[in-house]
Amino acid sequence: MSTGTEAAIFNVRPALATDAAGLLQLMRELAAFEDYLTEFCVTVEDLLARGLDTERPQFRAYVAATPAGALLAYAVLVEVAFTYDLRPDWRLKELYVTAPARQLGIGKALMETLIADARQHGCGRLKWDVLPGNENARQFYRRFDGKPDTGWEAWILPL
Repeated sequence: MSTGTEAAIFNVRPALATDAAGLLQLMRELAAFEDYLTEFCVTVEDLLARGLDTERPQFRAYVAATPAGALLAYAVLVEVAFTYDLRPDWRLKELYVTAPARQLGIGKALMETLIADARQHGCGRLKWDVLPGNENARQFYRRFDGKPDTGWEAWILPL
């Protein structure tokens, strides 16, 4: 997907197997930003085997790329096949735009693509987490009518 003036700058599309190395680099940048790089274990082989080069992907990935193929941003989603209303939920695990590519409408285009594809797949909800204190992310997601889920509190059990 590209619109208006962005058409010459970037295109949003599903990630391909050939994007694996570039996608991994962006994932590492996000891990550094969110302070979990020392725990980051994903490899190119993992991306290929688990999603980009398999008939039964465990995740969906989208990228924003220049016409020359350089990756500027990405989003990764996982699906909960069905919930109480028998409709799937998509969980946005990661959305990241490289620093030089921010403020160009790339995050907006990625999010619009995710929302459109989720609707096309019959999803009931698109869910995501925001780091405490990340006001830029909160403002960004509010532009799409996203809001905190005050009916639940996040819990985790490290295994």
